Amino acid sequence: MSVQIEDAVQNSAPRIGKGGAPPPGRRRGTGRAAGKAPYLLLIPALAATAVFLGWPMVRNLILSFQNLNMKQLIQHLTEWRGFGNYSDILGGEQFWRVTVRTIVFTGVNVVLIMTLGVLIGLLLARLGKKMRLVLSVALVLTWAMPVIAATTVFQWLFDARYGVVNWVLDKLGWHSMAHYDWVGSQLSTFFVITVLIVWQSLPFVALNLYAATTTIPKELYEAARMDGAGTWKVFTSVTFPFLKPFFLATTFLEIIWVFKAFPQIFAINEGGPDRLTETLPIYAFTEGVGNLHFGMGAAISLLTIVVLLGMTAYYLRLTLKQEEDEA
Repeated sequence: MSVQIEDAVQNSAPRIGKGGAPPPGRRRGTGRAAGKAPYLLLIPALAATAVFLGWPMVRNLILSFQNLNMKQLIQHLTEWRGFGNYSDILGGEQFWRVTVRTIVFTGVNVVLIMTLGVLIGLLLARLGKKMRLVLSVALVLTWAMPVIAATTVFQWLFDARYGVVNWVLDKLGWHSMAHYDWVGSQLSTFFVITVLIVWQSLPFVALNLYAATTTIPKELYEAARMDGAGTWKVFTSVTFPFLKPFFLATTFLEIIWVFKAFPQIFAINEGGPDRLTETLPIYAFTEGVGNLHFGMGAAISLLTIVVLLGMTAYYLRLTLKQEEDEA
């Protein structure tokens, strides 16, 4: 048996000629071609990205320097404003109010999503096979539901006259909620939107973190319990260190997903009432398409990207700094 293993190792090992040179039968250009292969494989993806994402971004950038409305569109006029659109946006109070509102809205949703997602992920790890299968199927069905379809369901649930939520609250004794208008005020509208977005986001976080728990060796749990560690101590010393890379990556993705949420907010109340629930994507659409200020809308959309990049860069900086301190 040992002879066979040695023969296999010798046969699989690369043959090297005299002085460390490759064998005569091997061409020197083969290694260079192999090194370029990954870059060649990236060309189709980079080309598609440049066409479908890069070019629209360039067009949007050009549009943001123009004064474009229905008059210019009909007459095919091009009126350049330079940085006029940007100065009007940054000089007004509306943009900064919407920006702060968007950041707070994103933070609240991400905290709720990650907290509940971790709890459900840990619950999946502790359930039996049958109950785990039932809960996993429910999560997958929730995740697979189209965004507009889910938003329509929530509109019916929270409808003022025929909504199930008002009916249940009325039956439980809160008779003042029988015909409550959930989209009539800023806080109640944000409550409905938050419940909707958290409900849609939980399956991704829960299933992702549950998959991460399957990589944790069971011997570590046994050793921690033998040392007298309780449930919280086991989580902080064993579970979370293994989940941390998945947790940070998932949080990063959720920040992006919640920040750019558009169909849920627009379909619920179009940023109302009185534009009090507008976030930056809704604000850009309202100014660009709703008010027919296309140059202004383009400038707001680019500023939205800048704000998102700033948030994600700050988060990544904190993450990298924390990893360096732990190392």
